[in-house]
Amino acid sequence: MNYIFEHVDAVRDYECDLQGIVNNANYLHYAEHTRHLFMQSRGISFSDMHDEGIDAVVARMELQYKVPLRSKDHYVSRLGVTREGVKYLFHQAIYRQSDMKLCFKAVVTTVCVDHGKLGAYAPFDALISAGS
Repeated sequence: MNYIFEHVDAVRDYECDLQGIVNNANYLHYAEHTRHLFMQSRGISFSDMHDEGIDAVVARMELQYKVPLRSKDHYVSRLGVTREGVKYLFHQAIYRQSDMKLCFKAVVTTVCVDHGKLGAYAPFDALISAGS
């Protein structure tokens, strides 16, 4: 995958479960935060889209948990995006920064609903073209 965006962050203690590892649901938060930061870095605001009658919604998620993150670990979250018909696929991976081991991998399928109808969204298409 050609990753076109990267974000570095740290695990917070409250994100860990009794085993001392990041609770699996928190990886979804990490991935979503990365998608939002990516869009902001490209001048796209989900709230502005909504105000225009366009909503980007998650339709499907394919998740793979590999190596657990632990409290105080730093991680690198990477993102790439492709398109299949009306679907935008966000390819995401999270690596533990200390050794760059893959911790989490996901394909997040998103669709754009434009005034109630599925359709393409030109600014998303521009992101794909820029990343090629």
